[in-house]
Amino acid sequence: MKATILAIVWSVLVLVSLGAAATPPGKNANTVAAIVTNNDNADTMRVQGELRFRTNCGRCHAAPHKFPPRMMATIVRHMRVRATITDEDMRLVLFYMTQ
Repeated sequence: MKATILAIVWSVLVLVSLGAAATPPGKNANTVAAIVTNNDNADTMRVQGELRFRTNCGRCHAAPHKFPPRMMATIVRHMRVRATITDEDMRLVLFYMTQ
């Protein structure tokens, strides 16, 4: 009987310690879920940005070069006028090119 109780107590302690280790200190489960959601959202935005780049920019330009984000924002803003792309397309292309 004592062995069973000790086994249950030990199992509970292990599970509690694993649960505490799964959540980083200072963050609750909701914060961790928000970070995962933001990462998924960033991946989606990157894929959409690449598709929009290929559709709108790929006719004239090869794969994008890496420029500093401020410079890239200026380039995309100027090309937006010339290529007549939407604000949403511009935002996604800029996100893709600065990641």
